[in-house]
Amino acid sequence: MDQKRFEEGMAVRRAVLGDEYVDRSIADTDELTRPLQELVAEYCWGAVWTRPGLPRKTRSLINLAMLTALNRPHEMRIHLRGALRNGCTKEEIMEVLLQTAIYCGVPAAIDSVRIARDVFAEST
Repeated sequence: MDQKRFEEGMAVRRAVLGDEYVDRSIADTDELTRPLQELVAEYCWGAVWTRPGLPRKTRSLINLAMLTALNRPHEMRIHLRGALRNGCTKEEIMEVLLQTAIYCGVPAAIDSVRIARDVFAEST
């Protein structure tokens, strides 16, 4: 493992998802899940999210579209919170979800909008 990239990834992960979520995730790590947690921190957050080519806000919006397409409600909830932390507005998020209705299917977008409504209510 590249320790520097891992640490950079953990810093970005905390900035996007929040200390509380990351601390809970780390506390739940065991021998079975540790390799995946390390992979996600090092490569997802450390190698990709730290790249200068896109701002975090844009990466968040892209993730919301992909998570809708993949029907990943747990990750969608987490990344909606992260998108708000990264400066995405509710209006921008809803535009992305409307776009996913056309390209990913209306049922997928409906599920993501329901999750967004819950997350928006938490954040007010």
